[in-house]
Amino acid sequence: MSIVVENLTVSYQRRPVVHHVDMVFEDGKMWTIFGPNGAGKSTLLKAIMGLQKTDTGSVRYENMARKDIAYLPQQSDIDRSQPMTVFELAAMGLWYEIGFFGRVNAAQKKRVMVALERVEMQDFATRQIAHLSNGQFQRVLFARMLVQDAKFLLLDEPLAALDIAHQIDVMALVRKLSRDLGLGVIIVIHDINLAAQYCDELVALKQGRLLKTGKPADIMTAEVLKDIYSVEMNIIAHPENGRPVALP
Repeated sequence: MSIVVENLTVSYQRRPVVHHVDMVFEDGKMWTIFGPNGAGKSTLLKAIMGLQKTDTGSVRYENMARKDIAYLPQQSDIDRSQPMTVFELAAMGLWYEIGFFGRVNAAQKKRVMVALERVEMQDFATRQIAHLSNGQFQRVLFARMLVQDAKFLLLDEPLAALDIAHQIDVMALVRKLSRDLGLGVIIVIHDINLAAQYCDELVALKQGRLLKTGKPADIMTAEVLKDIYSVEMNIIAHPENGRPVALP
């Protein structure tokens, strides 16, 4: 299974923000799309999901359907002040099967609890979402995606509202889900060091154009990062795993 992007161009008010991008995202890998503000990262993700009108090109799902892709936008549309339990929020991932007002059967209840267990939130199933931390809430949103039985997870800046400890926690969790379940993950984040530590492939965008793609060791070089961000950076090896780390 894969997502194939061919000659994709997207414009806002006749101004191209994604230019003629060609890319293949394979399942079972964790990909990071990164680059400066305004590079077109979120727009590309929305176009892949079919939520953004395109000017040219196409997005093709190989050996899967749109329902096999779960999308987490930058801002959740869930009002955390409303009376809803962790279980009920996770169970919203069943909407493809039962609609928004259908009843959850015994087998589906088990699926929801298995998903909550995978994100270590099973003990919070009856807790109101208003009483969750940001990190806990993010984990339940991941459980909702797992309940959908998606093959690809598209995550648009899921670390934005989290402190550094919870950012690391979420990245480790997403990598574990990708490894354990064979999921493809495409994630937009700004922290290139977190991307290099946890992801298999990096996709660098600048001014809407695909600048370079490859493994962290190929992308995290002083030359490439200067081309992307127009600043000098020093690259060292992480003392534990040898992956590249960028320093000012």
